[in-house]
Amino acid sequence: MAAPQIILHHYAFSPYAEKVRLALGLKGLDWGSVEVAMMPPRPLLDPLAGGYRRIPVLQVGADIYCDTHAILPALERLAPEPSLYPTLGPALTEGLTYGLERDLWLAVIGITVHFAGDLPEAFLRDRKDDYLYVDISHAAMEPDFARNAQRVAAWTAWLTQALSDGRRFLGGERAGAADLAHYHLLWLMRGGERAGAVDRLLGLQPIRGWIERVAGIGHGRPQGMSAQAALEAARNAEPAPVEAVNTVPDLVAAAPGDAVTVTPDDFARVPVEGRLVAVDAGGIVIRRDDPQAGALHLHFPRAGFVVTKV
Repeated sequence: MAAPQIILHHYAFSPYAEKVRLALGLKGLDWGSVEVAMMPPRPLLDPLAGGYRRIPVLQVGADIYCDTHAILPALERLAPEPSLYPTLGPALTEGLTYGLERDLWLAVIGITVHFAGDLPEAFLRDRKDDYLYVDISHAAMEPDFARNAQRVAAWTAWLTQALSDGRRFLGGERAGAADLAHYHLLWLMRGGERAGAVDRLLGLQPIRGWIERVAGIGHGRPQGMSAQAALEAARNAEPAPVEAVNTVPDLVAAAPGDAVTVTPDDFARVPVEGRLVAVDAGGIVIRRDDPQAGALHLHFPRAGFVVTKV
């Protein structure tokens, strides 16, 4: 039987999707590209992801991976070479980049909005009411621009210093997940016609070569795919076997088979319901049985998610 196809549910302007697209490019993979709306409703993704509303979502048959810190390790298991973790290894890389992204996310949005101006009203309302829980309109973000700029510029100064010895990528000669996690934040701020102004503000000229090298990784070999075809691919597959275990019972008070919800602890706090399959130091797996998609395993990282017994 042929291996299930890798499918990415994403939209063009999602920086976290860009991080995964570059990971697919680094590994030189073929993948199905399902374009979704920037905000709900997403009627053919919801049966797969159980209402989880962050983008991107990676699908491999009937296994659904939510959050880039579950997606990149999954890609590493599926296609070990070339590695996404060539120098520091997965644990240290994922831990450090998780902290980086969470700390800088709203400040990066602030800089983006400063140069881009107002975004569509419906998008702003969605992000304020149901996603970020923060008003990211130009008027609301502008009073904090100096603080946001200082915060991000301090980070880019570290980045510039790290690359100042002439290395091609953060880990040396080979690109990896650390490069992608730094780059996709810059990619958002520098999009469109903003690159020159953002580069001057943050002093990015010395690392323009690195920016171009990471961008040059590309996105692998995407092939357009309909959301309906992705749904059918899940329905025609079975989730990969997972050992039923809870290795952290003092932290997650649920046993395999219990009805639970899994909920992000910062943004887009939509609980996803299912039955616990496994939870360990690094990840969470729940099973959902959906009338449209069939039996599914949904995979989440431990960091940033809360498991609650129903």
